[in-house]
Amino acid sequence: MASSDLIAILPLILLAATPVTVMAAIAIRRHHGASALLAAAGMASSLLALPAAAAEAPRRVGALIAVDGLALYFTALVVAGALVVLALAHGYFRARLGQHEELYILLPLATLGAAVLAAGTHFVSLFLGLEILSISLYALIAYPRRAYEVEAGIKYLILAAASSAFLLFGMALLYARHRTMELRELGAVLAADQPIAIVGLGMVLVGVGFKLALVPFHAWAPDVYAGAPAPIAAFVSSVSKAGVFAMALRLVIEAGPLRELLFLALALVAIASMLVGNLLALLQRDVKRLLAYSSIAHLGYALVALLASGEVAIEAGAYYLGAYVVTILAAFGVVTVLSEDDRDAQDLDLYRGLFWRRPWLAALFTASLFSLAGIPLTPGFLGKFYLLLAGAESELWAPVFTLVAGSVIGLFYYLRVVFTMFAAAPAEAVTRATAPGWAATASLAALVVPLLVLGVFPQPVVEWIRLWVAGA
Repeated sequence: MASSDLIAILPLILLAATPVTVMAAIAIRRHHGASALLAAAGMASSLLALPAAAAEAPRRVGALIAVDGLALYFTALVVAGALVVLALAHGYFRARLGQHEELYILLPLATLGAAVLAAGTHFVSLFLGLEILSISLYALIAYPRRAYEVEAGIKYLILAAASSAFLLFGMALLYARHRTMELRELGAVLAADQPIAIVGLGMVLVGVGFKLALVPFHAWAPDVYAGAPAPIAAFVSSVSKAGVFAMALRLVIEAGPLRELLFLALALVAIASMLVGNLLALLQRDVKRLLAYSSIAHLGYALVALLASGEVAIEAGAYYLGAYVVTILAAFGVVTVLSEDDRDAQDLDLYRGLFWRRPWLAALFTASLFSLAGIPLTPGFLGKFYLLLAGAESELWAPVFTLVAGSVIGLFYYLRVVFTMFAAAPAEAVTRATAPGWAATASLAALVVPLLVLGVFPQPVVEWIRLWVAGA
C-alpha cells in the first residue's frame, strides 16, 4: 500500500486503534471516566482525519474499500452519532452499579463496523463490517445484564444470525455463478443469468431487511429497542441503521442492475414498512416502542431513494439519513436523560407535564418529534420533500402516495406525545431522573445546531452532498 492509501483509510485505522487503546488502558487500571475519555478522543481523532482522507478521494484501496464522497459522508455521520451516544452513555451508566469500562471498547468497535459498511465495495468487506457491528451490538444491548436486557440481546442475536445466513447464502450463489465478489464487477455480469441473480440478490435483500428492521423482517425489533438501555437503543436506531443503509446505497450504485431486478420486491417492502410501522405506532404508550415502530416507517421512507434513479435519488437518500440520525438521536437523548436509575423513561405518563418541569428537554423532544412527523422548518420536512421529488421524477407513484399517507398517520402519535408534555403536570409528579452530567447536556445542546441548520438553512449541507455524495 502506498502512503496515500494509508492516509485515505486513516479514519478507519484510528477507529480500529481506539478499542485496542481502551482495552490496554483498562488492563492497567479501571476508570469509567478515563475509559470514556480515551474512546471519545479516538473517535474524535477519526472524525478530524476525514479532511486528510478527503484530499486523497476518490480512491480505491485494494478491492475491498472505496474512499469517496459516499464513504466520507456516512463515516462522518456514524462517527459523530457515536460520539453523541458515548456522551449519553457516560452519564447513563455512571449512575448505575458495576464496572462499565468495557462499554467503551464495544462502542468504537461497533462504529468501526458501520464505517466499514459505508466504504465497502466487496462482499468480504461488507460482511466483515456487518459482523463487527452485529457482534458488538449483541453485548451492548444486553450490557447491564438485567433479565429484559439479556432477552433483548438474545432476540437481536437471533435476528442478526438469520440476517447473516441469508446474506452469506445470497453472496455464495452470486459468486458460484459469476466468480466475483466485487460489486463493480458484479454489476456488469448480473444480467447474464437472471434466475440465479434474482435468487442471490433476493437473499441479500432479505439480509439487509433484517438489519434495517423492514417489514416483514421487523418482528422482534421493537422488543430489542424496548429492552436495550436507552443510549444503546439510540445507537441501534441511528448509527447502525445509517451504516447498513450506506451499504444498501452502495449496492445500488455499484451493482446497477440490482434496482431493476428487484424493483417490485423493494417497492412492496417500502410500502409495507411505511404503513405497518406507522399503524402499529398508533397503539403504543411505550415511548421506546413508539420510536422503534417510527424507525421502521422512516427506513421505509428512505427506500424510496433506492427505488428512484438519478443523482437526485442519491442526494435524497444521503440527506434524509443525515436528518433522521440527528432527529432520532435527539429523541432518544431526551429519553436517556429522563431515565431513572432502575428503569428507562418508557411510559408515556412519565412525560405528562414535562414542559412545566424540564422545559428545555420538552422543547428539544418537541422539535425532534416535529421533525420525525415532517412538519415544515424541520430537517424531517425537507428530507421527505427531497424523497418525494426523487420519487416523482422516477414516477414511483405508489411509494410516493404511501409516503404521504404514512406521514399523515404519523402526525397523530407524534402530536399525542407533544400534547402529553404540555398538559398540566399531576400533583404527585416527582422527577427522580439522574442528573444527566455535563457530557450528555453538551451532546444534547450540540444536536440543536444541526436540527436548526438542516431545517431552516439547509443549502450548505445540500450543496456539500451534491458535490461529494452524488458524485460517488
